[in-house]
This record gives sequence, structure tokens and C-alpha cells, in this order.
Amino acid sequence: MESCTLSVLEAHVSYGALGPVAEGDAALLRVEFVRLADRHLDGAYKLAGYLLGDAGEAEDALQEALARAWRAWPNMRDQDSIGPWLDRIVANVCKTRIAARKRVRSVGFDDRLEVHAPDPFRATLARDAVGRALDRLSAEQRIVVVLRYWRDMPLEQIATRLDVPLGTVKSRLHYALKLLGQEIER
Repeated sequence: MESCTLSVLEAHVSYGALGPVAEGDAALLRVEFVRLADRHLDGAYKLAGYLLGDAGEAEDALQEALARAWRAWPNMRDQDSIGPWLDRIVANVCKTRIAARKRVRSVGFDDRLEVHAPDPFRATLARDAVGRALDRLSAEQRIVVVLRYWRDMPLEQIATRLDVPLGTVKSRLHYALKLLGQEIER
């Protein structure tokens, strides 16, 4: 997954997604962005996977997040914080995708036509009662739960990553855990 993502990223970057930038400057920006983003691709992909529960959708979300990150890259002040910055972008992309799911009606297909491919996120979440219950949470609640328990992130760091007050993170986590408990008891 990572090499495919990086090659696509490099291709997009090469085609001038930045807009008008001096050619030499664009080449330096591209090299630096790809080098720094590469370090965080695996974690960003896993975050998207656990938020969305689907490997294919996680790849698409990561692609979209990387494109957004590249466009915003020239305005980035502290390049040492690319990990948290990329996590925030991935979380926002996933939140949008989760919300869009609720607006889309799905139609069942004949099971004989279904293609079965191994999906590490779907399989892990389906085996786990908590994983199955995650679908009942709002996008905001799900992001907080995944960052707290799958990424083992302290609440203060979650607030910083999501750029929301600490009280909001605590509230979302509280109500999410309450709802998860109700779902698991069913």
C-alpha cells in the first residue's frame, strides 16, 4: 500500500498541485514533503483504516488527505509536527466520509456475486464486539475513541490533533463509551 501511495503522491506533486511556484523551489518542496510524509504513512493508513473499517476506503481517504496536505504544505509553519498535522487531515477526511455514508442508500447484491478479499480492518473490527459497535457512533465520537484506544493517545494530545478543546474531547469520549456500553449489552 505504501509504495503505491507514495508513487501516486509523487506523481500528483510533480504535476504542480502547488500552483505558481518557482521550479527549483517546487522540486525542493516536493522532495521534503515526500520524505517527511513517508515516515507517517503507515500510521495515517492505520488511523484511516480503524476509523473507516475498510482497507480500500482507508487507501482512498489517505490519498485524499495526502493531496490536501500537499496543497497546504507551503503554508506549514512547523514541519517537525507533520505527524499530528497529517493525522488531523486524515481524521477530517474520514469524518466527512463517515458522514457521507449515512446519506447514501445501499442496495444488497446477490451473495454469489460478492468478491471476498482479505481486509485487515474489517476482519479485526468484525471479530470484536467493540469494533462492531463503533459503527453506531458519530464520526466525531469514533475519531476520539480510535485515537484514545487504538492509538493510545492521551486526551490532551487528541484535543491538540483535532484542534478542539479538551472538554469537547472528554465529552465525546464519555458519550461514546456510554453508547458503546449500551450497544455491547444488546
